[in-house]
Amino acid sequence: MNTLYKHTQIGYLLLVIYGLVIGLISYIGVVNDFNPITIAVLVIMLITMTLFPTLTITVDDRMLKLHYGLGIIHKRFLLEDIDSYRVVENPWYYGWGIRYTPRGWMFNISGFSAIELQMKSGKHYRIGTDDPTGLARAIDEALNGPF
Repeated sequence: MNTLYKHTQIGYLLLVIYGLVIGLISYIGVVNDFNPITIAVLVIMLITMTLFPTLTITVDDRMLKLHYGLGIIHKRFLLEDIDSYRVVENPWYYGWGIRYTPRGWMFNISGFSAIELQMKSGKHYRIGTDDPTGLARAIDEALNGPF
């Protein structure tokens, strides 16, 4: 398969927040002796920080793929199932992460720019990116051939 586009966005703010929370929980654990709840919360935060530090988007000649961090959490869209797409701005209250919004499922790690996919099935998806123009160009090339 011919890769037309690959871009990784790093969630710097999320990493800072995770780091601060992990530091605070570790401090609380040291001061108050680690108990099972403190250890459980610390482990959950470390796992979350490992699973969600980045969002990588790849477009090839058959599909658009995205995955967080190590790739355990991922989503794939066959290009033949995409009816249309457009560059959009997410409102601040949509937040970050994977969530259901009034405009369908959203996958975002940072910022407000996104590509909204409208599928032939009628479903909508939003994919957050700090490179909406590049991603839109790659989707266009994959769907319609080179410029």
